[in-house]
Amino acid sequence: MPIEQLSPELAELIDLDAEIRELGSGYGGGNGPAEGPLWWHEGDYLLFSDIHNDRRMKWAEGEGVTLFSEPTNRANGLTRDLQDRLLACEHDGRRVSRLSRDGERITVIANSFQGRQLNRPNDVVVKSDGSIYFTDPWTFPRPANQWEQPFSGVYRVSPDLGTLTLLAADFTLPNGLAFSPDESILYVNDSRRRHIRAFEVLPTGGLSLASDRVFADLGGARPGVPDGMRVDVQGNVYCGGSGGLWILDAAGQHLGTVVHGHEATTNLCMGGADWQTLFFTTRNTLGSVRLKIAGIPAPTDR
Repeated sequence: MPIEQLSPELAELIDLDAEIRELGSGYGGGNGPAEGPLWWHEGDYLLFSDIHNDRRMKWAEGEGVTLFSEPTNRANGLTRDLQDRLLACEHDGRRVSRLSRDGERITVIANSFQGRQLNRPNDVVVKSDGSIYFTDPWTFPRPANQWEQPFSGVYRVSPDLGTLTLLAADFTLPNGLAFSPDESILYVNDSRRRHIRAFEVLPTGGLSLASDRVFADLGGARPGVPDGMRVDVQGNVYCGGSGGLWILDAAGQHLGTVVHGHEATTNLCMGGADWQTLFFTTRNTLGSVRLKIAGIPAPTDR
């Protein structure tokens, strides 16, 4: 069964016989991954990263998947800021960048901390005040001791882009991140440890380290680790895990799993005209499944 139900509450969020659509495949030349899906509501289309092939792809209903732009510095996570500009975590550029609305100018949001180049920014979210949060893990192909930064970090960029703050430095591999609906909690994946951590967000935009807790453990016997992550309007959390794409309630209870048949869920987002289509990427594919509840749009759409 493609939707595994572990709690009766799951049926309030998704039909148990919902169709899991494959929208595209073959990304990365077999090496993958597809990543960073982002719904662009004005154009009614989805953008996503084909990292290994250094391309940004576009999907639209009735058109399928087409090339949107290249090269991208092998960009991974994507989001948008309050002014509808595209933000990207560039693996090869080792930076977070912003593309102007006309697509002509790139602004560097962050590329170093305390005089050392960032490792390899992975995923990024924007808070409703315009501040930017991103993860910067040690990742392959270089061993950890060859990166300039001595840790895998979680960072915040102030709304005026003037201050880069290190929020946490004790992750093994910080990856996807997402806010609760009221932005009082920041969830951050630690993919190697196979769990999601949760922090209370301070009025300054920093994190209360005293509130740090393991929100959910997504490990298991089947393939899959927490990677990209999203939250719906009721605070339910959606994240890759063992066996597929996990759906958890706001307390971290595992309600069920979307079993899409691929080894890993690399990232996901909500989109469509009603924000009730859950798009997800795997190492080589793009897919979707319909929900009964809307996701939280990017800050500009609030």
